[in-house]
Amino acid sequence: MTAIKIAVIPGDGIGKEVMQEALKVLNCLQEQHSSLQIETTIFPWSSDYYVQHGCMMPNDALATLQTYDAILFGAIGDARVPDDVTVWELIMPIRKHFQQYVNFRPIKSLPGIASPLANGKEIDFVIFRENAEGEYSDSGGRLYQQQPQEMTIQNTIMTRIGIEKIVHAACEYAKQHGKTKITSATKSNAIIHSMKFWDEHTSKAVKQSSPALQLESIYIDALVAYFVERPQNFEVVVASNLFGDILSDLGSAIVGGLGLSPSANLNPEKDFPSMFEPVHGSAPDIAGKGIANPIAQIWSLALLLGHQGRPDLEQLIVKAITAVLQEGVVKTADIGGQATTAQMGDAICQEIINRTLTAGGVYHGS
Repeated sequence: MTAIKIAVIPGDGIGKEVMQEALKVLNCLQEQHSSLQIETTIFPWSSDYYVQHGCMMPNDALATLQTYDAILFGAIGDARVPDDVTVWELIMPIRKHFQQYVNFRPIKSLPGIASPLANGKEIDFVIFRENAEGEYSDSGGRLYQQQPQEMTIQNTIMTRIGIEKIVHAACEYAKQHGKTKITSATKSNAIIHSMKFWDEHTSKAVKQSSPALQLESIYIDALVAYFVERPQNFEVVVASNLFGDILSDLGSAIVGGLGLSPSANLNPEKDFPSMFEPVHGSAPDIAGKGIANPIAQIWSLALLLGHQGRPDLEQLIVKAITAVLQEGVVKTADIGGQATTAQMGDAICQEIINRTLTAGGVYHGS
């Protein structure tokens, strides 16, 4: 059996701490499942690397990463390096070069985590954020710098193909998981060129994918309000890069916070490696204290394994996380407890071991 090759980039701050727990879970899985063969390589590309070398990663980094099946990413951000440098010299090149045009984020209620917005009802939807173009483009510039007439232009880039690809991906997910509705985030009443274009091709793409799916288009300002008022009403949300970024962080807050929320930057065709990372940042205020919540990073690992053809192990990890939270004994500070990062990782590993033993050494997802 060919081993799955994973490139590991812990990054900055708590990224290094939560990544350690994800790798602990991965080692636990390999010990319990002899059929799982994984090779990991850790790359030190980070703000520390930038301070030493003047770049976030070496010139041949993308060529190196392309030889791997997937990328497991931690977090990035450090006061010593401007945020636009860390983003545009590390994360963005990976997303764009490897055509990771789907940013997939599950928004799901978890047991033991109180949400003021749940009202006793389960919250369970996903966001498909267009990840390769849209508002996050380096097209633009400045003129007349340091003069009274100084000006800037920032261009939004939307292509028909780009819109169709993200909408088709959202529709395929909906059909596979028995969903009936696609919600599109728009603002075409005010952004009359790019967002009208988005609306037109979103509508066409949904009809092409599945006429049975219901499409609702909601203005972004109303949509953020509806996320708060009635989050249970959503199934699959599709959005442009900027709108999806805002909505997915709001969604994470709705169900308990960024420390619980994973994400996947996907190249669905698997022509290039996909990248899996927690939603949270490097959190320099708590870095080094050993109190960061590793669940988002561990759940991101679960998404990676599912994408690599092991949905059984993805389900096992998610069920282990759910069981630990439901028991409520081990909780990190962000969710009302006093457990350390390592203690949370240990608890999830122990639950994986227990479930595998209960299943007679072969986990079937029960």
